[in-house]
Amino acid sequence: MFPLSLSFMRIEIDAHSGFCFGVERAVKRAEEALIRPGELYCLGDIVHNHEETNRLKTKGLKEASTQNLSTLSGKRMLIRAHGEPPETYRAIRESDIELIDATCPVVLKLQKRVKKAFEEKPGAQIVIFGKPGHPEVTGLSGQAEHKAIVVNGEHSGLDKIDFSKPIILFSQTTQSLECFHELKILIEGRISELSLNPDQLLTVNDTICRQVSRRGPALKKFAESHDVIIFVSGPDSSNGRYLFGLIKNVNPRSYWVSSQSQLKREWFEGAQSTGISGATSTPRWQLEKMAEAIKNL
Repeated sequence: MFPLSLSFMRIEIDAHSGFCFGVERAVKRAEEALIRPGELYCLGDIVHNHEETNRLKTKGLKEASTQNLSTLSGKRMLIRAHGEPPETYRAIRESDIELIDATCPVVLKLQKRVKKAFEEKPGAQIVIFGKPGHPEVTGLSGQAEHKAIVVNGEHSGLDKIDFSKPIILFSQTTQSLECFHELKILIEGRISELSLNPDQLLTVNDTICRQVSRRGPALKKFAESHDVIIFVSGPDSSNGRYLFGLIKNVNPRSYWVSSQSQLKREWFEGAQSTGISGATSTPRWQLEKMAEAIKNL
């Protein structure tokens, strides 16, 4: 039997949750620009979170694609935290569009490192550990004229690497640190199988954002301390998938939701406490609304 209300249950929002620095900075830049006169466009969703994207759309933020840049002359264009490849910047300049660059500083620094490695070591293979097609990965690959080899968490793309030639390994900033190290060991093994020295052929650049990776241990402790965990994230968030995987391993009563309408009353049966957390692309206000929705079940 369910109680008449779940308001008796202890509900705690993860103190470490909310936007990461890069996303918070991009959203702030958008809000500041929306106050000023003139239309504001963003290339793709500003963040992988439908609720936050819709909130900004109601304030006037419009979405654009690289295919229609030529029609936006005289308008303003915001580049989101994921960053963009060099050809996007060229197209924006050629279309006479005012640029507001909100690329995360961590991503921007990584882009410069990829570009430098590509230019200074033309014979080496640039390998990026990340999700193919993800906007950050597209921006990184663009620094190497899109000649980089992208390897995902299932190691798809690994067969494109020539293990007898120099390899320079980078990572998408929001990938799992553990999986990145697994890929490094795997590449070293493939090189060794050819009776070659990995130390001479493989250059490893750990470019995973520590603001994301440091959340893992704290989030697992948070998940262990509650009967039920509600994890709030957009379905397209790479970092959301990584973090949810961590909490699901320690607390099987963990549920991924994107909106309040997905909550199910039976999840909380017999629970004395519920913890609420989210991806680095999930705003704090959405977690607070989720807590209220659970109380009102």
